[in-house]
Amino acid sequence: MNVLAEDFMADTQQEGFMTPEAIELLQAAQDLAPRLAERARRAEEEGRIPDENIRDITKAGLFRVLQPKRWGGYELDPRVFYRVQMTLAQGCMSTAWVYGVIGVHNWQLPLFPEQAQQDVWGEDSSTLIASTYMPVGKATPVEGGYRFSGHWGFSSCVEHCEWILLGGLLPKLNSPDELEHTTFLLPKSDFRIVKNWDVHGLRATGSHDIVVEDAFVPTHRTQRTNNHSDEGCPGRKVNNGWLYRVPFTQMFQRAVSSACIGALDGAIAGFRDYASGHMGKHGSKTADDPNAQIAVTQALMASDQLKLVLMRNYQRVADCARNGQQMDVEERLLQRAQSAQVPQVCCENVDRLLRACAASGLYRGNPIERIFRDIHQARGHIANNTDAYARAHGAVMLGLPNADPFV
Repeated sequence: MNVLAEDFMADTQQEGFMTPEAIELLQAAQDLAPRLAERARRAEEEGRIPDENIRDITKAGLFRVLQPKRWGGYELDPRVFYRVQMTLAQGCMSTAWVYGVIGVHNWQLPLFPEQAQQDVWGEDSSTLIASTYMPVGKATPVEGGYRFSGHWGFSSCVEHCEWILLGGLLPKLNSPDELEHTTFLLPKSDFRIVKNWDVHGLRATGSHDIVVEDAFVPTHRTQRTNNHSDEGCPGRKVNNGWLYRVPFTQMFQRAVSSACIGALDGAIAGFRDYASGHMGKHGSKTADDPNAQIAVTQALMASDQLKLVLMRNYQRVADCARNGQQMDVEERLLQRAQSAQVPQVCCENVDRLLRACAASGLYRGNPIERIFRDIHQARGHIANNTDAYARAHGAVMLGLPNADPFV
């Protein structure tokens, strides 16, 4: 366990949301991380998360952190979920990325009508759900639901999932002249996987394209993604805990950025091991290099600061959800911008660490090289567009209207 992980685990004793079961889950993630690291090279070469990783995460109960208790889940604070994700990322960022984007669906499905929950979890409450939310699906109303078609990209870990959440547009419930983002839930038999994930980083996530051709989606398998009212989230009738009153964007945005923090921690640990023993071809020790010394401390400070902001922000998210309050748009946009900035900050720091490894650090046997590529790939996700979300917040702060439909 590296120094950041030790401090992180010790801090859990001081925080009320870290219940005994939460601490046990976080310890399970910490125990699992080295096994993920051992499989990371193979996972990247195969372009998919190893079956063993999914089995280990499932057996440890980690996918159930956000799942309702009535479905066998833990229904814990989101901060537990993101701590688990960051811990897994110390071993394999691709696996942690998948954990985030698959595990968060166990929070969204409870917003659907009860019948949809029964459809997915009625026989096996450990069933996993993939997603791709881009609103490209074409829905035609028919009796009882919709005929649905489309072609989506970037569905991480879909080969391990039996169901999928897909984005589309429907008329608003109370304003039929306007369209709103809607999530459609489909079984594996209704979609086709186009295996085209051949990319720079996060190669093991297997984030392939999805094609649906004229599938029937019953009304109960749709949910108005950004409608946070009880009408838009009918599952709250049976899942009435505060956790399911958190707005979609506030829950989802960190699922695609927090793995970067844990991966940075993994890079720091790897760099410390490397630098303390590596002797360059010209007889100089990496640990004596002033640039290496600065790089490791800057990375440690960055990781610490990013975690502090994440934990503080989710204290606000939890407080508002418990009290039935909504944050001002300025605060919501700032949190979105802070989440989107995480991969950029992590990129800057892992860049310095890799550069301090010099030429020998570029071999694929160096895990920092893989982390470098994985974090850079994570920056490409639309939710991690640092400049776009900084501009959205800045515009509102300067008196212009909010242009982000998800906030």
